[in-house]
Amino acid sequence: MRDTDPELSVVVPMYDEQEVVPMFFARMRPLLDGLGPSYELLVVDDGSRDATASLLLAAADDWPQLRLVRLLRNSGHQAALSAGFRRARGRYLVTIDADLQDPPEVIADMLTAARERDVDVVYGVRSDRSADTWVKRTTARLYYRLMCRLVGREIPFDAGDFRLVSRRVVDAVNALPEDGRVFRLVIPWLGFPSAEVKYARAERAAGATKYTVSKMFRLAFDSVTAFSAAPLRLATWLGLLGGLLSVGFGIGALVIKVSGQSIPGWTSTVLAVCVIGALQLLCLGLLGEYVARLFQSSQKRPKFLVGYDSLEDPGHQPLVRETLRA
Repeated sequence: MRDTDPELSVVVPMYDEQEVVPMFFARMRPLLDGLGPSYELLVVDDGSRDATASLLLAAADDWPQLRLVRLLRNSGHQAALSAGFRRARGRYLVTIDADLQDPPEVIADMLTAARERDVDVVYGVRSDRSADTWVKRTTARLYYRLMCRLVGREIPFDAGDFRLVSRRVVDAVNALPEDGRVFRLVIPWLGFPSAEVKYARAERAAGATKYTVSKMFRLAFDSVTAFSAAPLRLATWLGLLGGLLSVGFGIGALVIKVSGQSIPGWTSTVLAVCVIGALQLLCLGLLGEYVARLFQSSQKRPKFLVGYDSLEDPGHQPLVRETLRA
């Protein structure tokens, strides 16, 4: 980091949010001005079709810390966050949506937790989701349970994309070569020390939600296919299961043949079908395993990340690897 870089970067992805922009700024500016450390408010306009960009440019005239990054086309929420991670300069980075369902005032608690507990990630966890519909709460629980199985470690339930991360995390995420990353999975997978700050989720302040049912299913699909080779491994296990069943059917056909209860030609037909089917399913499973290895190799994720080296930083205590909960 350079000496002129801000202490805090707040990244806000926006798409067609002209109704909520004035309310968002009315709460965000006094909060950031009163925090103390230098900051930048980096708004990523995800190809909005309304007056969102015009409102942002007008506000930036008398707000020097406000910075606008506009994408040429609508690329999606996670892509807008990736653009923010690439462009942000702060020692700490906070990501938050503009709809005010996640209260900006929690940023102060996140910053305090990061400093006092010496952690690299502070998750904003929704302790009260009564403002969401029953369908939204239920699908969210199912999503997080599935993601825990895929990531292979505990990830905070009801923690969306409202979080604080340190520059170390930002650099680690930006170093990942894979496209289509899902931040709520990638960041827990990295394994940096973390803490949680709980808050009550509010209703959307204005405008319409951009996360429709189809987009939620798309996020779940992207989370599974972009992060895990589990679907390919499922093909492997199904191939093995099919091969075993084929062997069982073949043995059954031979038993029926020996007992004299089969009609002429039936046993040979069943055996031929079972052998060919078993070979096809086993080859399909083997092919799926090789494709899974190619998929994991193409992601080029690091096998490990060093959190502390006493030779490089002898005056600093080793970082605690377990999650600290507020």
